[in-house]
Amino acid sequence: MPFVQKDDIRYYQFNTLQTRHAVFTRHGGVSPQPWGSLNVGGSVGDDLQRVRENRSLAFRAVDRAPESVFDVWQVHSADVVCARAPRAEDESLRQADIILTDCEKVSLFMRFADCVPILAHDAHKGVVGVAHAGWMGTLRDGAGSMVRAMKEKYGSNPADIVACIGPSIGPDHYEVGADVILQVAQKFGDDSDEVLQSLNGRIHFDLWKTNRILLERAGVGTIETAEICTACHTEDWFSHRAEKARTGRFGALISL
Repeated sequence: MPFVQKDDIRYYQFNTLQTRHAVFTRHGGVSPQPWGSLNVGGSVGDDLQRVRENRSLAFRAVDRAPESVFDVWQVHSADVVCARAPRAEDESLRQADIILTDCEKVSLFMRFADCVPILAHDAHKGVVGVAHAGWMGTLRDGAGSMVRAMKEKYGSNPADIVACIGPSIGPDHYEVGADVILQVAQKFGDDSDEVLQSLNGRIHFDLWKTNRILLERAGVGTIETAEICTACHTEDWFSHRAEKARTGRFGALISL
């Protein structure tokens, strides 16, 4: 697996994504259990000073200034924000689950603990993006919304975009109920059999395959999937489901 170690910080990088990026594991931070140790989530009960220190450690591990951050208040939407400059420390977080930028001074940053990180890069237009896609964001086509916004806002040709699906809960652990099953069936019709699987008499939802399908439908030329299940590997990743909500959030960063 393409992991990189910088001091105590360990992070994952994609083979096809040729720009600065990292999906940080839970290692190398200052937080105690149950957020041990590189927790970057400020709404899970951890001390905010530790969270800020963890974010600074992560940014410095990939040679980015913590002040270059642009992040959002993630709300399981398909809403897009285009960042033209770093977010000022006293600036309120905007609600969205997709961030794009063509500014080299900006580091896009999001937080995860089972939901799908989608990182994107268009080298031709000089644009990067990151999306947060749980089951709601996935069924709202956050992946497609990101691609369409790159096309509309920056002139990207979807065929030029490289999109990568990061560590997140795998289909073997993601059992869903009747409400989600119905919504998947409504959105995908006959194709829902591709993304809903029966395991031990229970229905599981494959977020990796679903987001790949959505990216393919949007015309993305290159797609890479990490195929790392956060619930299977809590030694490396925070998992909301596997750790019964008593856990932290890992970060994903991308910049030009």
